[in-house]
Amino acid sequence: MIIKTVDLETVCGIKSKLPDNRLPEFAFAGKSNVGKSSLINALMNRKSYARTSGQPGKTQTINFYNISGAMYYVDHPGYGYAKVSLEEKAKWGKMIENYLHNSAMLKKVFLLVDIRHDPSENDRLMYDWIVQNGYQPVIIATKLDKIKRSQVAKQVKQIREGLGLSKEDRLIPFSAETKQGREEIWQLLEEEAGLN
Repeated sequence: MIIKTVDLETVCGIKSKLPDNRLPEFAFAGKSNVGKSSLINALMNRKSYARTSGQPGKTQTINFYNISGAMYYVDHPGYGYAKVSLEEKAKWGKMIENYLHNSAMLKKVFLLVDIRHDPSENDRLMYDWIVQNGYQPVIIATKLDKIKRSQVAKQVKQIREGLGLSKEDRLIPFSAETKQGREEIWQLLEEEAGLN
């Protein structure tokens, strides 16, 4: 798919009503500074449309990006950042849960984890939570360019074991720098959106 237009159409805060969208939605979740905005920008073919920040925990809303009038990328607040109060984290949790429960157009949830590290407790909780809400997330192992090629298989195995993935569960190593993994993610998006 050639991306002609990208539009940040809706920004939902804690008290906002979810939009009544009619296009397929794809949600992106992951802890703060895992490279979520960089992935979304790479998938949009834009350098800095989704807000990237040196300050983790910056995304505090659910952002709906309309991609060429064909689908939405739905960017969720990052989790696990220490400087955000527990009360604020609880509000974000409610907001994300409300979205997972009530979006009629959500097709797939992508959970981002850093390929350099074993999944954190927060990653495992988020994975379990997404599954409990009825979705089988696709795992995106980000920051692929930060490790040696010889380490990839070992790190992928550790992530699979750490999250308790089955052989059927999809895990895609990805680099925002080299764009490795982008085509595979795009293919999945197009299939799920019925664009093939």
